[in-house]
Amino acid sequence: MKLKSVMKIGGVGVLSALVLAGCGSKSSQSGNSSQKVKWMIPAAISSMDASKITDLYSSQVLNATNEGLLKMGENKTTPGVAKSYSVSKDGKTWTFNLRKSKWNDGKPVTAKDFVFAWRRTVTPKTASEYAYNFANIKNASKINSGKMSPTKLGVQADGNYKLVVHLVKPQSYFKYLVSQGYYFPEEQAAVKKYGSAYGTSAKKNAYNGPFLLKGWTGTNDTAKLVKNKSYWNAKNVKLQQMSIQTVKDPATALNSYESGKLDFTTLNGTQVKQYKNNKDYHDYLEASTSYMEMNEKKDSIFKNKNIRRALSLAIDKNQLASKVIADGTKGAKGYVPTKMASRNGKDFASQAYVKTGVEYNLTEAKKLWAKGLKQTGKKSVSLSLLCDDIDQTVKNAQFVQSNLEKLPGLKITIQNVPFKNRLSRSQNGQFDLVLSAWIADYPDPSNFLDLFTSTNSYNNGHWKNSEYDALIKKSESTDANNEAARWNDMVQAEKILMNDQGIVPLTQEAQSTLMKSKVKGVQFFPTSPQWDWSKVSVK
Repeated sequence: MKLKSVMKIGGVGVLSALVLAGCGSKSSQSGNSSQKVKWMIPAAISSMDASKITDLYSSQVLNATNEGLLKMGENKTTPGVAKSYSVSKDGKTWTFNLRKSKWNDGKPVTAKDFVFAWRRTVTPKTASEYAYNFANIKNASKINSGKMSPTKLGVQADGNYKLVVHLVKPQSYFKYLVSQGYYFPEEQAAVKKYGSAYGTSAKKNAYNGPFLLKGWTGTNDTAKLVKNKSYWNAKNVKLQQMSIQTVKDPATALNSYESGKLDFTTLNGTQVKQYKNNKDYHDYLEASTSYMEMNEKKDSIFKNKNIRRALSLAIDKNQLASKVIADGTKGAKGYVPTKMASRNGKDFASQAYVKTGVEYNLTEAKKLWAKGLKQTGKKSVSLSLLCDDIDQTVKNAQFVQSNLEKLPGLKITIQNVPFKNRLSRSQNGQFDLVLSAWIADYPDPSNFLDLFTSTNSYNNGHWKNSEYDALIKKSESTDANNEAARWNDMVQAEKILMNDQGIVPLTQEAQSTLMKSKVKGVQFFPTSPQWDWSKVSVK
C-alpha cells in the first residue's frame, strides 16, 4: 500500500502484515471487559477519509472501523459487506450481492454508498492519491481528468443490495482491489455534513466496521477502537477495545512494553539482538521495498542516467540492511520484493533481477558520477534528502548521506520531518531526494509497477519511460487474459525500471516485534491482509 506502504525508511509498514487469528481459551472468548489490548503505531494517524488516506497506519485504523465489499486474507478474499459476487464470462462485469449491514448511526449500508464513494474518489477535486486504482472501471480515467461527469462512472446500484461494476477490460485481481480502503463505502449524509472536515477527527466520520474510533482529534497521538455493536458480525467480535498510542522512539516504546503500558511494540536493530530469544519475539519478511526517489522535475541533474546510476551504486544496500537496520531486513533484490508473487514456481523478483540496479560498486559510481557531472556542466552538487523524523529512519538517512558524500563534490543535507509532512512534501514535489517505501496491498507485481508509470500520482520523482509505460499498459489490456504474456510484460517493465535507475531500491523490509502472550494467535504474512477481528482474543 496501501498506502501499499515501511517505518524504518519510508514510514509505512508494521501492522497490516499482521493477521490476528486463532482463538484463546474459553474464558478469553466471553466478550468480557478483559478483552482489551494496548497497541502502538510508530507514526500518527493522518486521516480517516477513505478517499484520501495514503499511509499505512491510517489505513490500518480504517480497516478496523470500516469494511468494504470483500476482505483480504493471505492471497485470498473473504466476504465483507458483499456476501457473494459473480463475474461475467468476458471478465468485464462484476456483480456484488450485499448483506444487510448498518452504519454506526443505524442507517443501512447500501449499494448507493459504494456508488457515492467511488464517484467521490475519482472526482478531480477530491484529489485522491488512489484514484488511479479505479482506472479500469468504465469512464474512471475520463472522470478523473475532468472530461466527464462522475455520474458516468461504470458502477450502479441495482436496488439497495446489488452493486454492478463495469470494467474496461478483464482484471483478475479486481477482487483484491475492492477489499482495499479506497474502495470502501462512504455515508453520503456524513460526507456532506462535515464537508472538508470529513475524516479529520474521530467524530467527523461514519463507521460500518467492527470498531468505532474514539478520542482522535486529528492531531493527538492517542486513540481507542471500541467495539461497534451495530456491526453485522458483532456477535463474533470478542475484543472490546484497542488503545492506540503513537510512539516514535523505539526506546520509549520498549520501556512502555516492559512496564505493561503496551501489549505490542516494534523493535529496532539494537533491540533485536537483546530480545531475539525472548518468548514474546516475532519476526517476518514483508512484501515491502524501501527506496529512494530522485526529483527529475525539480532538479534537471537527475534526468542524467549516469547521475542516477552513480547514486545507486554508491549506496551499500546490504550494509544498510544488516548493520544499520539489523532486524532481518535484506538488501533489495529489485523493486518488486521477493516471495510476493510467483508463477510456475519461479519468483518474480528473481526473473526480473538486474544486478546493476541494486549492487554496491563505489569505484564504478565515482566514474559515472564524474561522467554525469561533465555532461550536465556541474563541478559540485548540493542536495537535500527528505525523510521521516523517526529515530531509525533518521539513522538510515545518515547512512545514505555518508555513502553518497563519498562521491566527489556531492553535499547531502538531511531534512527529517513528521511522517504526515513527509507525505505532503513528497506529493507536492518539495524535495531533491526522498526516502520512501511501499508495502503490497495485494499479491500481484502490478501493485508495485503501476506506481512508476508516467502519470501515476505516486511517481513523485517524475521518472518517465515510454517503453515502460507501454509494457504496463499492455499487461493491463492486450495481455490481460493471457497469464504468461502478462507476467512477461511485467518482468520486462521491472528490468527497464532498474536498467534506467528510475528509482533506487534500498531494502526489503522485515519486522521484528514483541507481543504479550495474552494476545492470541498472531500470524505473520509478507503481504498486507486485513485483520480477522472475529478471531482476535485476549487470554
